[in-house]
Amino acid sequence: MRTGLWGEKLAERMLKNKGYRILGKRVRVGRRGELDIVARSGNVLVFIEVKTRSSERYGRAMKSVNTSKKRILARAAMRYMSQLKERPQYFRFDVVEVIGRYGEGIPIVRHIENAFSLPSPYRVRW
Repeated sequence: MRTGLWGEKLAERMLKNKGYRILGKRVRVGRRGELDIVARSGNVLVFIEVKTRSSERYGRAMKSVNTSKKRILARAAMRYMSQLKERPQYFRFDVVEVIGRYGEGIPIVRHIENAFSLPSPYRVRW
């Protein structure tokens, strides 16, 4: 099984156990935008980026969510929300970090809520 897909399934299971309602997985928005998981937590729309690593030697998840990645996620989230019938009052960006390998021991799954805010060019538009 591909590591990324395995990590996304673990993240989805963990989020469901925490009471999140999954609205979409691997949601394509536009030509380049993809949202790993879109979910609801109460009245908050949550865009979740899943980062899977075989070990922490390759760095923590937040290091790979750099400025460029944040812009791509923000653009995809804005497009996603523009397609909704009703704009959500609240939304946020989370990161789920999965560390481990498929079939090898118990993976570490960390949920980083409100991992980053909307980059400034998109705040003005919202």
